[in-house]
Amino acid sequence: MNQPENNRPQNSPMTRRGVLTMLGTGAVATLAATPAFASAESLRRALPQDIGDADILTFALNLEYLEAEFYAMATTGYPLARLDSEGMGNMGATRGGKKVTFKNESLARLSREIARDELDHVRFLRAALGRNAIAKPEINLDALGIGFANESEFLILARAFEDVGVSAYRGAAKLIENKDYLDAAAGILATEAYHAGHLRSHVNYARIKAPKLDPKDMPPTEHDWVPTDKNGLAIGRTPGEVGAIVRGPNPSGGAFFPMGMNGKIR
Repeated sequence: MNQPENNRPQNSPMTRRGVLTMLGTGAVATLAATPAFASAESLRRALPQDIGDADILTFALNLEYLEAEFYAMATTGYPLARLDSEGMGNMGATRGGKKVTFKNESLARLSREIARDELDHVRFLRAALGRNAIAKPEINLDALGIGFANESEFLILARAFEDVGVSAYRGAAKLIENKDYLDAAAGILATEAYHAGHLRSHVNYARIKAPKLDPKDMPPTEHDWVPTDKNGLAIGRTPGEVGAIVRGPNPSGGAFFPMGMNGKIR
């Protein structure tokens, strides 16, 4: 496999600063204190009282919008169509990002396939939510200053998005009561896991040092190809833990969601 070019040292001050932006102030202490097998009841207590299954899918739709926009920009240079972005709440523009110049054709083909899957996830969740589907919130793809200059930057950000996505669906599973919604979430989780596995392999083959996102994160290395706990289970994160990574500690907005997310779980 061809090694992607890497014009920016992976341990540069910019990269470290970007990771801290993703984590947010106080996130490390919060994540470290989260029990591995928290009950569904305790997790629900951490959310607004009137949260239901549709609100959990809405939170997932926010994340799918982010992933879909990232891959759309990286593979085509264009954001999602308005038809795939309208809905309840404030519809925001997508800022930043550009088409990546792929030199590794295998990675290019994989990225285009993932882009199609992520768009399908957006459309699937929007259809499942029907007239209650939220609009795409404002998204800043340049939140960390990396992701599009070359294949290495793309892989760093893509790996992070996919691993966080897998953990988000795993963490939400015990919160979902409707079996049809749970089945849908399980299907998306499996697809995200396929994506993550391929991308983690590309990171290792290219000998890229991916930054650690939070205390739960296991960046891909020769010793950690698959991020699992002591029971061999995929890592799970609560909505709060996921939010700390993608938009920082302030629910009103920051990082990739500068104006916050749409829906009750922000």
